[in-house]
Formats: sequence, C-alpha cells, structure tokens
Amino acid sequence: MTSVILETSKAVSLRRNFWQGVWRVMKRKPSRMVGVLIVIGFAFMGAFGPMFYPELLPRDTDAISKPPSWAHWFGTDPQGRDVIALVVTGARYVLLAALVTAIITVVVGASIGLFAGFKRGRWDTVLMRITDMKLTIPGLPLLLVLSTVWKFSNPFQIGLVLGLLGWGGVARAVRSQTLSLRERGFIEAARGLGLSTRHIVLKELLPSMAPYIAMNTLIAVTGAVYAQVGLFFLGVLPYESNNWGVMLNLAVFQAGAMTTPSVLGYLLAPLLAILLLTLGIVLIVDAMDEIFNPRLREE
Repeated sequence: MTSVILETSKAVSLRRNFWQGVWRVMKRKPSRMVGVLIVIGFAFMGAFGPMFYPELLPRDTDAISKPPSWAHWFGTDPQGRDVIALVVTGARYVLLAALVTAIITVVVGASIGLFAGFKRGRWDTVLMRITDMKLTIPGLPLLLVLSTVWKFSNPFQIGLVLGLLGWGGVARAVRSQTLSLRERGFIEAARGLGLSTRHIVLKELLPSMAPYIAMNTLIAVTGAVYAQVGLFFLGVLPYESNNWGVMLNLAVFQAGAMTTPSVLGYLLAPLLAILLLTLGIVLIVDAMDEIFNPRLREE
C-alpha cells in the first residue's frame, strides 16, 4: 500500500514539474503564448464560428464587390456576401480536413515506422519497400482522377485521401528515430525481460517518441492546409463547399482581385487566415522543441 502511495505521489510530482517547465518555456518567449492563442482562436472559429451565421449567407445586391468599410472590414464578394463571414464559415472545412489528414498521416506513418524500426530484418524490408512505393505515387494526378468520380463535399473525404497520400515521410522519419532508440539501455532491458513487441513499442518506444510525433502532427496540419487550399485554388477539386481555397480561386479568376483594388480584400482575407494559422503552429512547434529538448532547456 505504501509503495502504491509513493508511486502515485511521484507521478503527481513529475506531472507538476513538467507543467511548471512548460510554463517557464512559454514565458521565456511571449510570442509562444501568442501562438497558442492563435491556434485556440482558429479551433474555436472552426468549431463554433459557423453557428453565428445562417447556412446560406445573405446576399446584398446593393453591395456587390464593395471595398473594405466599417460594415464589411474586408469588403464583399461578387455576390454581396461579407468576406469575413466567408472566412469564418469556410474555416470548418479547412481545419477538419487538415485534422483528419494529420491524424491519418501520423497514426499510419508512426505505426509503420515504429514497428519497422524495432523489428528490423524482413519486416523492416517489406514495410520500407511499401513506403518507398507509396512515396512514388504522384498525388496530383491521382486526385485529378478521383475528382472525376468523387465530389469531396465532405472534409473527411479529402482528409482521408491526403492522409493516405502523406504518411510515407513520417514513416521514414519515425523509423530512423526508432533505430537509434532501440539500442538504448531501457529497450535492451525490456527485451532481456522477454516483454512482448507490442508492450515495448507501446509502453517504451512510443512515450519516448511522443514529442517528435506531436510536432509532426502540427506540421502535418500545416501541410494539409496548404495542400487542400492549393488544390481548390487550382480547380482540381469541385466547388461543393465554401472554404479558403475556393475563395482564393473565385477572387483571382472571377472577381479579378489581381487587377481590381475594390475586391482585394476578398483575396487577402483567406491569405491572412492561412498566414496566421501557420504562424501560430510554428510558434507552438518552437516551444515544443525546447520543452522536449533538454539541451535547449539548458541554454
């Protein structure tokens, strides 16, 4: 009973020290707190923002392609809809698709990388050959073919496709990290005790790789945002829903934002949203690097 109490108190103490360390790292550079607030703000906008607007945004025929004003800070689109309302309502599709992409990319890539790096031998060879084959699949032509039969109106659909196309790099990176960790003393001890592969991978290797995997998740979110917005902007994917990529395409190719100053806000609003989201994620990744890197903490 006493040993259980001691173990519990030790675990509580470790958690307290960890969060104290996190707070010190965040205070060292206030910009990191700004990054957290930016990401929280976008998460709130994606989750609750569309609730503040009707499903079909009101159109004002007297305010078509108007420049920024107090009523419409970034102006209106060619249908008379407020640009900020379009950015807010389009955020859910972009963020959900990016989150699904990141989860699939990291789960599949990390699982294959961990297992291949730990087992080595035949399993490593087979899984890495599959990974190499996957890395050779051209994503854009495949999406062009899929877009002819798949409307991608649901963010989970585009997230699934992008995730299945993007896990190869994560698998390679996680495998290289696993190869170095598997020679450490605690892994050798676990193998010497006869623990199962599942136990060693999940209980020993995965916690050590968690910071690296978490940073890859955030980076994958950024990559997924760029990928889907770029695909919608290029017209590869059909315009079945409102999102930032569709806004960019319509602003450039229909509203003439590159030549008409009055509708420049229609182009700048989604670009600023993407820039701010990327900035927030970069600042958080910078903080995570110092939190989990003892050398940086000592500097």
